[in-house]
Amino acid sequence: MNSPVRQPHLGIQLHVDLDRDLAPRRNATIEAHLRVEVTATGAAAELPAVELAVVIAVDVAEPRREAVRHALPAALRALPDDISFTVLGGGPEPERCYPLGDREWAVADARERRRAAFAAGAVPLHRDGPRPAGYAVWAARARALLAARPLSVRHLVLITDGSSAADGSGLAAELDVCAGQFTCDVFAVGSDFAPDPLLALAERLHGTAESVESGLASAITGAVARLRRVHTPRLPVEVTARPAVRQVSLAEKAPRPHRLGGLPQPGRPHRWHFPAYQWEPGGYDYLLTLVADADGDPLDTDLLFAMVSVGEAHAPVTARWHRRAEPPPPGLAGGSSVRSMNATTAMRAALRKGLHALREQRKDQAEELLGQAARLATRYGAAWVLREIGTVADVEDAASGRVRVRSTVDAHTLGGMILRAGSRPGGPLTDLADRPPGPRCRHCGTLAGSEARYCVACGEELL
Repeated sequence: MNSPVRQPHLGIQLHVDLDRDLAPRRNATIEAHLRVEVTATGAAAELPAVELAVVIAVDVAEPRREAVRHALPAALRALPDDISFTVLGGGPEPERCYPLGDREWAVADARERRRAAFAAGAVPLHRDGPRPAGYAVWAARARALLAARPLSVRHLVLITDGSSAADGSGLAAELDVCAGQFTCDVFAVGSDFAPDPLLALAERLHGTAESVESGLASAITGAVARLRRVHTPRLPVEVTARPAVRQVSLAEKAPRPHRLGGLPQPGRPHRWHFPAYQWEPGGYDYLLTLVADADGDPLDTDLLFAMVSVGEAHAPVTARWHRRAEPPPPGLAGGSSVRSMNATTAMRAALRKGLHALREQRKDQAEELLGQAARLATRYGAAWVLREIGTVADVEDAASGRVRVRSTVDAHTLGGMILRAGSRPGGPLTDLADRPPGPRCRHCGTLAGSEARYCVACGEELL
């Protein structure tokens, strides 16, 4: 993806939501919800396949050949004309299954698809003996291949059953090198995989990780189809902060949760560059976090803390230092959508940690964490979370977070659920937001309910 990038064919609108009244102090944390709305403007419905390069890597042990025996040839036969592709299989090290001979890449047409599907029937898989070196090796092999294919969109599809050896710290180091070079989707088959390294791959390389019990061929085909909806492969989010801002971080919350690594710009110490990839029409939600000092700033004066830019669209982050008569009630700090965003993040984290605890047979901790997830899911209308919890526990009172884990849960079946908790694509967070907050009392600063006419703290009429 450090390749010639197509000119943006996107219409972009930015919206910022935050609590504009900040308590004046050092190390004040400012959280803002950045909403990016993207529409296609004059571009073709799909990216031409000639601009895509895809590595399909099969990290599966021989006893699970049945999981890929029909799916892989079917996915290869469905590749669009002109896409560049290569297929890797695995013994102790990744080895090329297709194309054969000295070529590292094939360009899809009827003949190449037919030959690739035939070769995939004998894709090399892990056998008895030394375990393969791990996911870091697969990522490094894909990086080397894709570096020689300077196309607009470069992508790794990794199919794994978890039989690779543990990576230790090697995976994190390799992902630091791969970040920005290509993106990655992970499809896990079976139930014996460790979910955390797969989530690390998906998050760091801006893709998804999911368990595929059946329908592997359609999952691969769907991943390629999604890549073709990408109108702008690489377009950064840029944040220019005022000197009082000492730290800047940005995390994508929807449609796919990712941390974005910020890069300070040489010679411009207050400007941060957050690479973001695979822009397609739709809505994107980010949590922007700033750490600033109030030293020397005037009170009750609007201040520009940062300017956010995506392409030609810009939005200010403005707030003021304000001494409240009383601190806001717990849970009411921050803008409405920021609170929803943080609650949704906490809900996902509680679900994921609860499933991990259940997998490790820590029942009491699992019930506590799954209860937290159920309580937040009820408040924010996240029915999918309640359905997930319901497969492993009896939800006695979701609103109060009371669940009872079943004794019959098979720990080996939880990997796919953990992947969904950590990587499940979601809709715009505005769909989960609380009702808009009511007015703030101009006398004492207390937030009121959306239907309130008088302040509950001082009794003054609300305007």
